[in-house]
Amino acid sequence: MPGRNFLFVPGPTNIPERIRRAMDVPLEDHRAGDFPAFVLPLLEDLKKIFQTRDGHVFIFAASGTGGWEAAITNTLSPGDKVLQARFGQFSHLWAELCRRLGMQVELVETPWGEGVPLDRYAEILAADSAHAIKMVLVTHNETATGVTSDLAGVRRVLDDLGHPALLAVDGVSAIGSIDFRMDEWGVDLAVSGSQKGLMLPTGLGLVGASRKALDATQRARCPRSYFDFGDMLRMNADGWFPYTPAVTLLHGLRASIDMLLEEGLPQVFARHARYAEAVRKAVAAWALELCARDPKWYSNTVSAVVVPQGIDAGAVVGNAYRRYNLSLGGGLGEVAGKVFRIGHLGDLNELMILSALAGTEMALRDSGIGVEPGSGVGAASEFLRETCTA
Repeated sequence: MPGRNFLFVPGPTNIPERIRRAMDVPLEDHRAGDFPAFVLPLLEDLKKIFQTRDGHVFIFAASGTGGWEAAITNTLSPGDKVLQARFGQFSHLWAELCRRLGMQVELVETPWGEGVPLDRYAEILAADSAHAIKMVLVTHNETATGVTSDLAGVRRVLDDLGHPALLAVDGVSAIGSIDFRMDEWGVDLAVSGSQKGLMLPTGLGLVGASRKALDATQRARCPRSYFDFGDMLRMNADGWFPYTPAVTLLHGLRASIDMLLEEGLPQVFARHARYAEAVRKAVAAWALELCARDPKWYSNTVSAVVVPQGIDAGAVVGNAYRRYNLSLGGGLGEVAGKVFRIGHLGDLNELMILSALAGTEMALRDSGIGVEPGSGVGAASEFLRETCTA
């Protein structure tokens, strides 16, 4: 099919030309004497994206799943107890990873379409007088359902109870796109990946660790080698890595950080919020509903749209790709076949959003969902026009 693919899944996202060019470099010697002059400022500036001064951000050649494993194995021991709310495919998978690593998982089953239930977390943690729970897990932005949880609220619960558990956060589809304040919100472990808000190819697993988390590594007894924080810290201190890093991706990461800091993180977050609201205006104009059950849960990086009963959401995704070269996300886990997902994060502008909505509108009609032609695009375009500040 002529033209380009329109990529509107919630990751991987579009790669800006500036980042493409930054990665178009010859391979180089990662043991050369001048390599630390590149690495040390990179590590320092990456902390600004996580909004931490005191923590350290590790860069692994991995995906976000590798980041999950690094966070767990460096700070916990087999048999330790963790608390996790399950309300989407990725919160489910992180809990399963903990189980495979030998942790006891106290799972709080939560309706898919809601976020972390602060009241249940408070009840469970208040009853844990012996502090058997060593870690509280939070999937900040659940891409399967388009739900963002109140991360600051979880920190308040822990602080109000004086509970010492580590706070570990899956920020894969949050960091670099929606407000995330590692130090201010007392996040001890923050996991991200390169292929979403950082606008890079898949291949980097990023883990921010607080001083408290780094201290916990001295007690952790999980086997680890490749993901060992200690090895990384010793080498990173002088601008090196304990093994061959993904140097080409590091050059892309340098450009990504520069772009985000030049725009300013508040402006990045506001841009994502505005485009997300434009998508929500379109969904409402189509007379469809979001999987997120309340506006307080709405995600600014992905919208999961519920199709009418009797319609297979997979048909919408298939028609969009086959007929219009538009990539939308399918439903996962318990919402498979019930929702399709529009990713709206990373390198985007108004017309890119409108192109995705136009293609989605056609695919909806092709799939037997009788939306009014132009209704969603019209609602979104009016909102974007009215809120344009240029």
